[in-house]
Amino acid sequence: MNNILFFYNSFKILLIMVKLILEVVILKLANNWKDYEIIDMANGRKLERWGKYILDRPDPQIAWLDKSFENKWKKKDAKYIRSKSGGGHWENINYVPESWQIKYKDLTFNIKQMGFKHTGLFPEQAVNWDYMIDKIKRSKRKIKVLNLFAYTGGATVACSYAGADVVHVDSSKGMVAWAKENLAASNLENNYVRFIVDDCVKFVEREIRRGNKYDAIVMDPPSFGRGANGEVWNIEESLYKLVKLCNEVLSDNPLFFLINSYTTGMSPTVLENILLLTVGKKYKGVITSGEVGLPMTNSNLILPCGIYGRWENE
Repeated sequence: MNNILFFYNSFKILLIMVKLILEVVILKLANNWKDYEIIDMANGRKLERWGKYILDRPDPQIAWLDKSFENKWKKKDAKYIRSKSGGGHWENINYVPESWQIKYKDLTFNIKQMGFKHTGLFPEQAVNWDYMIDKIKRSKRKIKVLNLFAYTGGATVACSYAGADVVHVDSSKGMVAWAKENLAASNLENNYVRFIVDDCVKFVEREIRRGNKYDAIVMDPPSFGRGANGEVWNIEESLYKLVKLCNEVLSDNPLFFLINSYTTGMSPTVLENILLLTVGKKYKGVITSGEVGLPMTNSNLILPCGIYGRWENE
């Protein structure tokens, strides 16, 4: 009887340990940068080096007050200042060019000071660039990628570099033009990339009617946005419907389906559940989710920068 009770209690403890392991959120760090780094972060702001220029930008995830390297903040070249009425502006302390370039491994990107604090690149996405490049190269076949909400084309450049044909879709003409610049900066302008200025949902609906298929899909949907003709996008109401539509344009042998999100409060498990109920029902494969983040130089601090969910073939 004592042996049975011992094994029963041991089994219960094992189940609890497995449950705790499964509930740990996977955090993938973009820690292979040379042209970018977080120098310090405190009090809702981060001090970053983009190539040879140091920028001071706000970030809502930085909830602690103490700076680790007080003196380094004096070396910033520009600071983004929020307006009480919304938006904000850049204050250049030293000379900062209208545009400059940084490299990630063999990829080159054009950086610019944009309104609403952005620079045209999310460096934490290097985690996903590495993943997609590896998957495409190891597939040893021609891969056709659909990049939705493609912004300035970080994923487009990565997939093109790996040898894939890419269809790049974004509703902003300015962002699509910038993506073309990034492709050329990496000397990939002769590769097959089709740039589309359109609402992503409407484009996928047309691709279904045309019978076009893709081996991989990557999307980086905003929390809220408007399409090229004023179409309203709300991630809580629209994401599941779009992923379900995308199921209809996946090829018979898809490679991966990757969703990125910066929506505050959305759990990685939400993306995993959406993929389970759509792509996972149609194709055999592995579904994972987690966070992406950036390490701070000379520190154990990590800045969480969003979430991902992905389906991939086995």
